[in-house]
Amino acid sequence: MADRLDTPRESRRLVLPRIEEDASGRVSESIARFLGTPRFILWLTAFCLVWIAWNAWGPVDLRFDKAANGFTALTLMLSLQASYAAPLILLAQNRQTDRDRVQAEQDRQRAERNLADTEFLAREMASLRIALQEVATRDFVRSELRNLLEELQAEQAQDGPDEDRAPRGNDRLEPGRRPGD
Repeated sequence: MADRLDTPRESRRLVLPRIEEDASGRVSESIARFLGTPRFILWLTAFCLVWIAWNAWGPVDLRFDKAANGFTALTLMLSLQASYAAPLILLAQNRQTDRDRVQAEQDRQRAERNLADTEFLAREMASLRIALQEVATRDFVRSELRNLLEELQAEQAQDGPDEDRAPRGNDRLEPGRRPGD
């Protein structure tokens, strides 16, 4: 495609597919997780044993790494594997550190909220205790009513039975009226 002056530069650039930002991190973590397993050690050991056995005792014309040269190709393969494994492990550790940092921040925030909630509940309980000390209990109200009843009975006993002053069921006082009005 020839350079044209009437075409914007953005459209002339080679467009590469967008790779999800976290995809490489997930892949590196899965590889690093596999590299740290006994299964990987067994597979790598088996690979090296097959490589050495084939190149030491296999058909001479099909050997591709000479034992006389110290299995140079195998050494290069293992060096290549190690050179890729180290950065992948570091990347996985960095991602784990980031996750740990986020988790620690969330734990700190949760602990602060729990502390604030606990302090609030403690204040509320203290205010309820103070308020309950000022509230009349059932026994207190009963004793006061009993005392009032005894006082009324004592007054009635002193005044004597007074039939014309005894209230009748339909003789109710309206608010603001006094007896005898």
